[in-house]
Amino acid sequence: MTESVQHAPGEALPAPLRPGVSRIVVVMPAHNEDEHLPRALAALGAAADALHKERPDVATTVMVVLDSCTDQSAEITAGYVSADLRFSAVDVGLGSIGASRAVGVATALAASGPVPHRNAERIWLANTDADSAVPEHWLVRQLEMADAGADVILGSVQPDPIGMDPLVLSRWLARHPFREDHPHIYGANFGVRGSAYLAVGGFPRLPVHEDRSLVEQLRRHGFAVVATDRIRVLTSGRTHARAPQGFGSYLRALGRELPAAACNFTSA
Repeated sequence: MTESVQHAPGEALPAPLRPGVSRIVVVMPAHNEDEHLPRALAALGAAADALHKERPDVATTVMVVLDSCTDQSAEITAGYVSADLRFSAVDVGLGSIGASRAVGVATALAASGPVPHRNAERIWLANTDADSAVPEHWLVRQLEMADAGADVILGSVQPDPIGMDPLVLSRWLARHPFREDHPHIYGANFGVRGSAYLAVGGFPRLPVHEDRSLVEQLRRHGFAVVATDRIRVLTSGRTHARAPQGFGSYLRALGRELPAAACNFTSA
């Protein structure tokens, strides 16, 4: 474990005292996401291609965790798995995003055999959601920050304005300015070094806030955390939440704060 050090916004991280990343594992849980999944998978494929172009020495695995899906999510994912060796999928019936993320990480790591702690330092775990689209440079920038010394990367998100009430979006943007060293934690845009993840026990099997709980543990153990807007992810602006107290629930709550006449959607 590393000694806890506070860095000023924009301050360069010290040179890493650990080996460089040689493998990136992307984990994406999905529960009945056939509406958004094609865009999410295409964006991950483009990000993996960009990383291979910049760093062909770094292997990439994309693990899709299909949790209790009854729509076309499995079929959509199967198309990517059959066409691209970097993509894999696992079916679970957990009903928990935290448990799904944990299984995705464990399955991806187990695929290459036992991972000793010293080897886990060379693995980077990137996390996103099936209703989100990562930018093309998403993995390239994470690798740069990891190689510069980051153990944890907290990226930003932007709700997709398509189909979203403009006033709700405006209120969200006012409360979540895009800047470096932001205070937010989003499971749709989160990266962690494999050794740090294993040291604190990984994602807790919680139905909600599994990302927040993990980051609290990582900070408590003194790992280097970087919050950045350099890898902003576009995420669904829907207000019918898939997880209790999740992102959709928060957006719906913002809508309830607006005058009734200003809202053009019906709260669930």
